[in-house]
Amino acid sequence: MNSKELLEKVVKAADGRRAEDIVALQVDQISPMADYFVIMTGGSDRQVQAIVNAIVEMAHSNKLEIGSVEGKNAAQWVLVDLGDVVVHVFREETRHFYNLEKLWSDAPLVNVSEWVND
Repeated sequence: MNSKELLEKVVKAADGRRAEDIVALQVDQISPMADYFVIMTGGSDRQVQAIVNAIVEMAHSNKLEIGSVEGKNAAQWVLVDLGDVVVHVFREETRHFYNLEKLWSDAPLVNVSEWVND
């Protein structure tokens, strides 16, 4: 599975748990860390954990290696490292505080609208 296909699966898994404001940034030209960063918001600690669980389950079902899952217990900012795709699941206030979209503003946005239900 290439990184774009993985990105699509991540977005669909998150959308299935009603993640809000899903943004994907193509960072491969500005960072050696990953091809894509995916940033999204959960409305409660429980929802953040459900989104993360859905992404982890998707990775397991596709036999993908998970580098790490950081911050799941606190559920304010959970990072899921899937190698070429790094997922950030935030609570709203934490997302606004860290503002990763601004930090990585040189990275082009990826249109994920076709993968989410409105």
